[in-house]
Amino acid sequence: MDLYKHKDTIAAGRCHTVGLKSDGTVTAVGDNNYGQCNVSDWCDIVAVTAGNVHMATNTGNAHTIGLKSDGTVAAVGWNKHCQCDVNDWRDIIAVAAGWRRTIGLKSDGTVVAVGRNNEGECNVSSWHDIMAVAAGDWHTIGLKLDGTVTAVGNNRYQQCNVSGWHNIVALVAGYLHTVGLKSDGTVVAVGRNKEGECDVSDWRGIVAITVGSSHTIGLKPDGTVVAKGWNEYGQCNVSDWCDIVAVAAGCAHTIGLKSDGTVLAVGDNDYGQCDVSGWRGIQLTGNIKVK
Repeated sequence: MDLYKHKDTIAAGRCHTVGLKSDGTVTAVGDNNYGQCNVSDWCDIVAVTAGNVHMATNTGNAHTIGLKSDGTVAAVGWNKHCQCDVNDWRDIIAVAAGWRRTIGLKSDGTVVAVGRNNEGECNVSSWHDIMAVAAGDWHTIGLKLDGTVTAVGNNRYQQCNVSGWHNIVALVAGYLHTVGLKSDGTVVAVGRNKEGECDVSDWRGIVAITVGSSHTIGLKPDGTVVAKGWNEYGQCNVSDWCDIVAVAAGCAHTIGLKSDGTVLAVGDNDYGQCDVSGWRGIQLTGNIKVK
């Protein structure tokens, strides 16, 4: 299959949205109660991620993480559980932000974590040979170099039952579900399925995936987008999107990056998190089609 392998140039949190611009600076809209949108002074950023929380959780529980070109990490936002204490991290090649925690993937394939660990979601110090990480509300997922997957944290809804997965090329974690993209363009999912967020077994030809709290989004090679799951705020109303090269999902909103560097958004906009129509020049670098 052709896989769109791209850096994280758009990110969506509970009530805010973050975009990485082509010059390495960052823009953000939405709730800023804890300073999670205070990214205007960031520079030399190569990837962004935003802490996401379930709709029922306090809207202030959000933070934003930026990976710098030198392998260090920047953070702003809510820090009650030390989830923003990443100033001493080095040699980081990817970052993921979950509820009240931050995960970093190092160049040697090991993983570091800071923040809330009540469910064991930060118990990743023994991981190795990891090539990608994802953070849900209470569980953390790691994709290994051999295409298998490992998980730690809350498993109440079997969202960590990924030991049998193989040939995975990308993965994402939501509130209580986990989704993996296989090398053949099909998609697998485990976990809570109350809203149909795991009903993706019939998807074909998918090149990228993202999840919100209870919805799942798939990007197709023709630039169109498919969605399953919770749609109370219209966050799954993406059937008319086209020319999309990357997708991101917050709790109840969905973001699409177009090939011209502009951005689309649907879903909950109570805090202005979907007010991205004026964005221009969001970074496309890294959206490389590879075999």
